Amino acid sequence: MGDESEWMKLPADQKCEHKAWKARLHGYEEVLKLFPTICDEKSSEWGKYLGLVKKFVTDSNAVAQLKGLEAALSYIENAHVATRTAGEVVSGVVCKVFNQPKARAKELGTEICLMYVEIEKADVVQEELLKGLENKNPKITQACVEVMRKALSEFGPKIVTVKPVLKVLPKLFESRDKPVRDEAKLLAIEMYRWIRDAVRPALQNINAVQLKELEEEWAKLPASAAKQSRFLRSQQDLKAKHEQQQRLKEAGGDDEAGSGDTEDEEAPVDAYEHMEAVEILSKLPKDFYENIEAKKWQERKEALDVLEALVKNPKIESGDFGELVRALTKVVGKDTNVILVTQAAKCIAGLATGLRAKFGTYAGHVVPTILEKFKEKKPQVVQALQEAIDASFLSTTIQNLSESVLSVMDNKNPSIRQQASLFLSRSFRRCTTATLPKSLLKPFCAALLKQANDGAPEVRDAAFEALGTAMKVLGERAVNPFLADVDKIKLNKIKECADKVELAGGKKAGGGAAAPAAVSAAADKPPPKPPAAPAKKTPTATSAPAKKGKPAAAGGGGAAKKSVAKKAETVETELSPEVCEEKAAAVLPASCLQLLDSANWKERLASMEEFQKAVELMEPSEMPCQALVRMLAKKPGWKETNFQVMQLKLQVVATVAQRGSFSKTSALAVMDALVDKIGDVKCGVKAKEALTGIAEACSLPWTAEQAVSMAFAQKNPKIQTETLNWLTNAIREFGFAGINVKSFINNVKTALGASNAAVRTAAITLLGVMFLYMGAPLRMFFEDEKAALLCQIDSEFEKMKGQPPPAPFRGLSKKAAGDAEAEEVEQNEPEGGAGDVMDLIPRTDISDKITSEMVSKIGDKNWKVRKEGLDEAAAVISEAKFIKPNIGDLPLALKGRLSDSNKILVMQSLSILQQIATAMGPALKQHVKDLGIPIITVLADSKNAVRAAALSALNVWAEQTGVKEWLEGEELSEELKKENPFLRQELLGWLAEKLPTLRSAPSDLALCMPHLYACLEDRNADVRKKAQEALPTFMMHLGFDKMNKATGKLKPASKTQVQGLLEKARSLMPAKPAAPAKSAPAKSTVAPKSTTESAKPQPSQVEPEAPEPKTAKAGTGNKTKAAAGGRSLGRAADEVDRSGPLFVLVPSGKEQRIKDEKSLKVLKWSFLTPRDEYIEQLKAQMTPCVAKWLLEELFHADFQRHIKAIAAMIERLEEDKELTVSCLDLVLKWFTLRFFDTNTSVLMKALEYLKLLFPVLSKQDYHLTDQEATSFIPYLMLKMGESKDVVRKDVRAIMRMLCNVYPASKLFPLLMDGTKSKNSKQRAECLEELGSLISSFGMNVCQQSGNKSLKEIAVHIGDRDTSVRNAALNTVVAAYNACGEQVYKLIGNLSEKDMSMLEERIKRSSKAPATTKPAAEKGRRTSVRKPAQEEAPKVSSSLPSVAEVPQAPPSVPVAFQLDFAQFEEDTVAPVVMPDLIQHDDDDDLMQPVPIPARKVRPVSTPYEDPQDTTDSTINFVITQAANTDINTSIQALSQLDEVLRREGKAGVMAGHVDQFLIVVLMQLRRLSSLMADQQTPRHSLFRLYSCLLGTMLSLVAVDPFREASTAVLKDLTHALISLMLDPRVDKGEDGPQLIRSVHVLLGHLLQKADPTNMLSALIAELKEIIDASSGSSPAAEMVMKCHWRFIKFLPDKIEQVNLDSILLDIHIIMRAFPKSKLSHQKSDMPQRTVKTLLHTLCRLVGPKILNHLTLIENKNESELETYLKKVTSDNDAAHSKKSKTNETLDALFKKIVSTENSKEGLAKLLLYKRKNPDADLSPYLRKLPPNLLVPVERALKALSADKEAKAASQRPASAQIQHSTVAVPQPLQTVSNPSSSEALQTPAYFLQKLQILKQSHGLENHTKSDVKPPEDERSPLSALPSKPAVCSPLEQLQSNMAQLMEAREQRPPSTPPAQQPPPRPTLSDLKKRLERIRGSIV
Repeated sequence: MGDESEWMKLPADQKCEHKAWKARLHGYEEVLKLFPTICDEKSSEWGKYLGLVKKFVTDSNAVAQLKGLEAALSYIENAHVATRTAGEVVSGVVCKVFNQPKARAKELGTEICLMYVEIEKADVVQEELLKGLENKNPKITQACVEVMRKALSEFGPKIVTVKPVLKVLPKLFESRDKPVRDEAKLLAIEMYRWIRDAVRPALQNINAVQLKELEEEWAKLPASAAKQSRFLRSQQDLKAKHEQQQRLKEAGGDDEAGSGDTEDEEAPVDAYEHMEAVEILSKLPKDFYENIEAKKWQERKEALDVLEALVKNPKIESGDFGELVRALTKVVGKDTNVILVTQAAKCIAGLATGLRAKFGTYAGHVVPTILEKFKEKKPQVVQALQEAIDASFLSTTIQNLSESVLSVMDNKNPSIRQQASLFLSRSFRRCTTATLPKSLLKPFCAALLKQANDGAPEVRDAAFEALGTAMKVLGERAVNPFLADVDKIKLNKIKECADKVELAGGKKAGGGAAAPAAVSAAADKPPPKPPAAPAKKTPTATSAPAKKGKPAAAGGGGAAKKSVAKKAETVETELSPEVCEEKAAAVLPASCLQLLDSANWKERLASMEEFQKAVELMEPSEMPCQALVRMLAKKPGWKETNFQVMQLKLQVVATVAQRGSFSKTSALAVMDALVDKIGDVKCGVKAKEALTGIAEACSLPWTAEQAVSMAFAQKNPKIQTETLNWLTNAIREFGFAGINVKSFINNVKTALGASNAAVRTAAITLLGVMFLYMGAPLRMFFEDEKAALLCQIDSEFEKMKGQPPPAPFRGLSKKAAGDAEAEEVEQNEPEGGAGDVMDLIPRTDISDKITSEMVSKIGDKNWKVRKEGLDEAAAVISEAKFIKPNIGDLPLALKGRLSDSNKILVMQSLSILQQIATAMGPALKQHVKDLGIPIITVLADSKNAVRAAALSALNVWAEQTGVKEWLEGEELSEELKKENPFLRQELLGWLAEKLPTLRSAPSDLALCMPHLYACLEDRNADVRKKAQEALPTFMMHLGFDKMNKATGKLKPASKTQVQGLLEKARSLMPAKPAAPAKSAPAKSTVAPKSTTESAKPQPSQVEPEAPEPKTAKAGTGNKTKAAAGGRSLGRAADEVDRSGPLFVLVPSGKEQRIKDEKSLKVLKWSFLTPRDEYIEQLKAQMTPCVAKWLLEELFHADFQRHIKAIAAMIERLEEDKELTVSCLDLVLKWFTLRFFDTNTSVLMKALEYLKLLFPVLSKQDYHLTDQEATSFIPYLMLKMGESKDVVRKDVRAIMRMLCNVYPASKLFPLLMDGTKSKNSKQRAECLEELGSLISSFGMNVCQQSGNKSLKEIAVHIGDRDTSVRNAALNTVVAAYNACGEQVYKLIGNLSEKDMSMLEERIKRSSKAPATTKPAAEKGRRTSVRKPAQEEAPKVSSSLPSVAEVPQAPPSVPVAFQLDFAQFEEDTVAPVVMPDLIQHDDDDDLMQPVPIPARKVRPVSTPYEDPQDTTDSTINFVITQAANTDINTSIQALSQLDEVLRREGKAGVMAGHVDQFLIVVLMQLRRLSSLMADQQTPRHSLFRLYSCLLGTMLSLVAVDPFREASTAVLKDLTHALISLMLDPRVDKGEDGPQLIRSVHVLLGHLLQKADPTNMLSALIAELKEIIDASSGSSPAAEMVMKCHWRFIKFLPDKIEQVNLDSILLDIHIIMRAFPKSKLSHQKSDMPQRTVKTLLHTLCRLVGPKILNHLTLIENKNESELETYLKKVTSDNDAAHSKKSKTNETLDALFKKIVSTENSKEGLAKLLLYKRKNPDADLSPYLRKLPPNLLVPVERALKALSADKEAKAASQRPASAQIQHSTVAVPQPLQTVSNPSSSEALQTPAYFLQKLQILKQSHGLENHTKSDVKPPEDERSPLSALPSKPAVCSPLEQLQSNMAQLMEAREQRPPSTPPAQQPPPRPTLSDLKKRLERIRGSIV
């Protein structure tokens, strides 16, 4: 019972590991109740049981084990750290639970394993279970199989990997134990339920009976796919969905549930993924390729039979199948034996099925041959070919095969045409809307519609089926635009086919197929116009001729847009002159028409002015455009000689074209005249405007084509030049979409051949603009031009390189009428029509020129022949310039040459591949797999030149294909998997460069992650470096979480390293490129205007409801009723929406945003120009904080909406000021965006709001956070360089206001950054502001960077700009006024010119330097800068002065006093009016009235708290202590020292200790730097040193000093040690005294500081010493001495030490420097110091120290825990030994004290002392009574004397003599021995010490050659033995010394000569002595 009562008191975790099983049982029961009650997943309780869970399941007691299993299950289910225990716990379950006879134990063990699977540890569980299968105990094997079956049944194969289980399954069927075989059978059945036939290959070799039984069981399984029934913790959403479906089924809603499941149903498990790949290439016979080309068909068939058997394997391992595919293709294409053709086609199908996506490399080579072979009509051949081409399609995409299919659609053989259409039909079934791009729909539909009219009925039916399938997949809406010309009968057939089509996998059809009637009805309705239609980047194509329309790249969208354009286009017939005159008369004044043909030009001018006014006032719907422009041709018409009249005519044409419904018929009526006038000097500008207006109405492509053709039909070079110039500008404004490239290039070539230089120059300029849209391929059209001309073209292209094509802003209004489909198609088009341009280039089919002879040459054994073949291929490509993607067998031939042994041929092959890329263009994508990936393989070459050529080719290919194509599939990961350092580093470098350019990456990129992690640990340093560079780019696409999760499969050591690199890469992760902004062009639509509009006066104030820019003209009168109605509705809606507050208060919203920005979860607000991702991020952040209507206004494309929003914010500023503060960071960020706008109205409105905002913030005592300031102030400073004075004035005022809400010391460095700008105005303004800050706040505003800052400011004295020079001079003068002559040291060296300018400016300055005046007394300094009237007033400093002198009472009554200085000051702070005093009696008016003090808001400084006077005073004094002026600093330190010495006053330093210590550190560093300056007087420096140390000593002595933090104590300790070891200090007069003071201060520091912080600081210092490998340096020794000194204090301070924190610090040291690292250190003293510290802690705390490791997350990272356990065990052993000794001595002294056994006890004590001479008896002797103490001491001394005598008798005589004569100083040690403390008080001790000192200084020389005096005449010191404390008892020693002293005192004063010390020998004596010695030697 006694034992039970002991463990019952223990805590639960200690019970669980108790040796008594009952205690453990109770412990398990307690934790079983405890675990479910812990709600906090981060509770420390979980950590206590982390190492005990395995013991729960492996308990030796069966009863306790059951309860332990339950407890373990509860722990795993509830603890967040349970995943760490998976391996050890499951291993324990397998070994110790599955062999138990109790069924309950097995059930619990199974549940534990399944629970680990549920918490995402399936891989660990499966690994341990597979290990359990190898156990010899069949019970364990059976249980492991059962658990795997249950896990697979509940979780499915996506979580429980099937592949490793399939490997061991056959062995289980061979087991001798029947239960194991039965369980294996159940497992096989369960696996078949999930992966079906993928199980069969693994079980083909088991017993036939077993296989038959399995087949029978498999047949009984239901056909429906198995579903997951238990879900992971991360799949809770899937679990909820599953439960909802179950409830619906139970409620009887099977139909609804079934219909709802179709979309969400998971894809069936792919058996292919779980199969083992079979390698077949090595199994081919050696003579296979000879036999397959043999002349006898039987031999060819034998070869194919072997191959057919091999390709039946369902999964084939990848390899180089190029030669094999080439051989099979040859059989299919050229063999005449249909049996062999059929067999070869089956082999191709088998290869494609087994390789899947890896066969895509060869698909493009196989498909054309199969399509051509469809001419065979035999069904078995056709069927085999169909299987082969379908299997090939599954390995690639329809885009890659499109060229091959389209090329045979016009084949003469109807069978080929039919099978091509059927192939398309089957392919479409397997496509989705994503995999069947609309860009391919146009060419396919065109070809299929042509076949729909074919004469062969089977061809027509196949075409209908293909079209119907496309309609089913994409929907009628996508296909209908291409079927516009199809008759109704054929259209019905197509729809019938669409209804019959069943898509692969039961996929749903594309949008609109289910309800064709609804779609067609909707298509007929005009689309509603959106409220703010976003402007597109490419204008709508108009009615250009069909041949010149968009090519295939535009896809279905092209036709859709054309149909839209046809509806919008105005079609008009040509009117007769009579009809025109009649229509014009109806809308024009009569006088106008009459005077048009007047002979007087003035009348004609007046008539045209009336014409112009009438047109401007005319309603657009009522404007007869053709009649009006034709009336302009009325005589004299376009031959008008007066330029003013002609200008008005041209202006009328422009106005009519812009406002009316202008048709091409109307345009043709005036185009010829416009082109004719375009070259006119006076009318050319108006003619160009008219052409631009026509281009907007009728599209630029049509207008440009007409204008250019008319211009070049004339011979006038001026017309040609100006037409080309107009076209150049028009392309920039309209974009390049729809331009007829071929026609333009022909016209440009004509212009380049012109004799006039201006025409050629205009043509070259036009080519430069076209280059922006077409790129490098444009040059290829002009390679035949002359060299000089080509050089000019290249120069123009070089200018345009790198420039993006400008966003179009004209021709967009018509597009707003387009339907949603047209918009969608346009969004998919390449920007600027560049993709269309590439498709317009005519290309040559070179497949016929790639002959078999050329291919055989390229593959020849002789390298010279191979080179000839490559030369021929290069010549063919070079001749063709632009080629089609079909290049025959050349890809496979070139692929072989990339691995050629001759490196010259490898480089030539790479050059050819570059040629192919440039010539083929975007169609190159289909060759990425077969030719592109082999280029990457070349990167493994060891030669730099070869790798460089491969990289160049790779980049050229990537430019044409894009990077995404390369990332799809496994090929790239397979290349990265190769352990070649060259390949890895080049490929990773290429990926690091290309990945940041992608907006999204394919999911296959994740396949590269394991190999990327392997590269991070590669042996090659370059590979590791490149992998680290690539890591952030991978992370930007895959995400940190996914990459971090992938590290779970790494080894523990690798995992830690990789996770560290991931964390580092997380902060370097680049932002994804912004998506093309859809609204970007809309912003530019307001800015650019026509010349007509810009010439007219603009209104000064823009109304918020201003109309669209096109109609916002001066003089425009009535608007349409619809527009007015729409605006009124808009106003009504605005009034309803804007009633609430502007901003919404989100709790902790700002704090969370700041936290997210710090942790880099969002983009940091830092940019040169705002990119789209920043704008989108800001909009997303403002959405919950800002009213919806205001958010729309703030982010609207129209600047007028911005003005409207700012006006609303100004209006509600006072009302919503608290809400404004809650989202102030977002508001300021939005205003930074406005600083980048070019619109002055918005900018001025923004500055107006900011000027009102900051005073409101100041009144609320709000201070900007650092995030708010740094995201706003740098961008505000950009506007300081604005050219407009009014803007700079407002910005200046705002900068002054910022000092009220943001510390001036923090504003200073931001302004310093502003001085680095290239804008001279900004530099000057920033320098002026810096001078103003220095004038107002003194040099303290510079803080620690004062020296560096002034140097940077002084640099600007030599600036070119006068304003910058003056500003810099003024700023330095302000610094001179603040700190006096010291400024010359701070600014550094200046040129003579600059220095003379500065000195002159200082002389002119009215202020005298005040070197010693404290900063507090400069409260009213005026800025050097002249204040402008418009600038905001500056707040003067009102800091209280510590040494303030009391003023004499004023003679004027207080009530009438005025502070004139304050009123006369220029920079007076804003005054808050005081409350008036109320008077009840009129007599009071005669009394002096005290005037309240003016309330001047103090300027916030970094250390000021305006709410507390004491704190502010202390802050100010500490700030003064940091002053660079020594006298000011000393004065402040003296004041602080006085406060600290006063009783009860030291408490004011509470909260300011760290602040003061930082100032001390700053001053110590500054003094150290000044010590190097010889000009600085040393006595001043030492004075400041003394004041600092004295104040520090006073501070250390008070209680608040314990607040000092670890970081500050560390820096302070380091600084003091550095000062103590500084040799410059030691050289000074006061140096030694100063060093002693530092010693004293360090000692007090160790004693008085907080023990935990002090020890942590010392440990941090020690870590730096070890890191620097400077363990033997003086500084290191001092740090270790501090450690040892502190260790002495530890016993008294151990209760105050936070052991958890200290052990964490030691853990960090031991983790960073394990034993292996420390062994290379020069000194082991740091390591020994750490161990000494640990020993001391263990001695003081004992084994409980192991409970203080809670802050260490992973204890295995260092040896700390192991070392502590070892030390505590050693201490226990020593303690037990010591306790035994104490027990023995206790017993002996008990006997001595007892009267009966006293003698026996003394005898035993002496015996014990003989055995243990080192035993310490002093504690026991002190306790003895006096009557017993004397005999015991006497006995012990006698014992020691006896032992010494024996030792002396055994020692040789010579040794005794030497010991007694030579070791003279030894008596000092004996006297100083603590045991002889009584002797210290005798005169003999002092005499003895004096004797030793004399001997050491040579005053008494006794050499060995001297005659030894007799024993009684020897010196008393030499007569003493060397160790009297040991040789004789203490009393004898004292008596001997007393006798010697008495004898000396009794001697007469004159001593005999014999006893006097001998005189020193002279030189002659020495010579004589030397002669005697020589004689004796001889």
